[in-house]
Amino acid sequence: MVGTRGRMRQRWIGSLGRPGALALVVAIATLLLALAPPLALPTAAQDTGDNSNSDNQFANVQLPDDWGQTDIQVYVPQTGHTLTGIMLDYWRANGTASVYGNPISEPFAAANGYYSQAFQDAVFQYRPEYAHTEQPMVRLMPISQTALTDRLDTFRPDGRRGGGGGDRDAAAWTALPQSSPTVQQIVGAGGQYVADTGHTISGDFLKWYNFNEGSYYLGNPLSQPVAERGMTVQYFDGALLMEDAQGQMGLAPLAQELAPELGIDTKRVSQGDLPVYSEELFQGIGIQPTEDDLANAGQDGVNYLQIIGDLNAPGRKWVEVSLSKQQLWAYQGNTAVMTTLVSTGLDPNPTAPGDYHVYWKLNMQTMEGYTDSSGVNWGDTEPPGGGYYWIVPNIPNVMYFSLTGDALHGTYWHHNFGNPMSHGCVNLPLQVAAWMYGWAPLGTEVWVHQ
Repeated sequence: MVGTRGRMRQRWIGSLGRPGALALVVAIATLLLALAPPLALPTAAQDTGDNSNSDNQFANVQLPDDWGQTDIQVYVPQTGHTLTGIMLDYWRANGTASVYGNPISEPFAAANGYYSQAFQDAVFQYRPEYAHTEQPMVRLMPISQTALTDRLDTFRPDGRRGGGGGDRDAAAWTALPQSSPTVQQIVGAGGQYVADTGHTISGDFLKWYNFNEGSYYLGNPLSQPVAERGMTVQYFDGALLMEDAQGQMGLAPLAQELAPELGIDTKRVSQGDLPVYSEELFQGIGIQPTEDDLANAGQDGVNYLQIIGDLNAPGRKWVEVSLSKQQLWAYQGNTAVMTTLVSTGLDPNPTAPGDYHVYWKLNMQTMEGYTDSSGVNWGDTEPPGGGYYWIVPNIPNVMYFSLTGDALHGTYWHHNFGNPMSHGCVNLPLQVAAWMYGWAPLGTEVWVHQ
């Protein structure tokens, strides 16, 4: 009966937001991407993300802390660039090329002060202010205003500016008051009004936006839908969303188009001895249970890891946990690719429903803490009047998703999956945890519900 709301033998800082729960202390570390083969093409930028070969490019930029992001570095031959660390994790979590395109730069220090890397459709930025939250710590650079300004400042053949002087699309850029009939009609039909910019999101645009966590990544709408590029498009802070005549949704290659104007170096780099990106590279990176491990846990002879869908299905990765069914599903886009029985929190320490993201990974950890006489977890603080101290060593394949200390992790002390058993964590069968540790990078959404 173990969760992760107790003391964990790691380094810590701050508070996890619950009595006795602690947060991580992690050393700020540069990613190690060393690569210098003697080839004609420039070599891949080192983990400092230096795509200008400047030793001090990142002197005033906060580099990603060590949250257990991958140390694998890959090469993407389609665009001739490399990926590693937190950028590779969030690219994988968000659907790889199927959502934001392939990388078109090495990491660089953006003008707004963030560690960044450009992809065809958007620019990823590590945002340290979100690192100690349950929200994604990578966001999109707000590049669409640049594109919108270019569009509106372009003179037409008749000498008028593109966004004014009788332009039939001019109203698309104009902020709308919430009381306007247009807004009321859209909201009444299920659309959403964003007061910060005075624009709405509706229909297929809203469906795509919500499914792909647009509030975290695309940001606010900067326009209403408008005819452009032979289809219907809508500008958002970080990207340009398009719908074609067949109703297919996707992002425009906005970052690729704006790269020269934004000063992003897109020159291809050499592959050297780097592997070409493949999801197969991440299989087996977790701690794999032996036959003896499975037998000792009473988990031998049972197929807990049920692959039920195409592991090459496009779309972002996300996890669903049903508390009432004590079952977990792993998705890629709309495709459920794996399911298993689990054990979530047992009263009085139930797993809290909510929308979370994997934010810290450890291949092994010892967990310990106190519960009071009623069984409530007190973390590393001994309850008044004494309490029960517990410790569980060497827990494999730990993936934290909530600041109260809840995690997905391997479980070797029981095989009672399908029933609540933990102090709040989601207990996984050993084989499932090993598979998920490789499959679920940082940034993977975890949706817990009844």
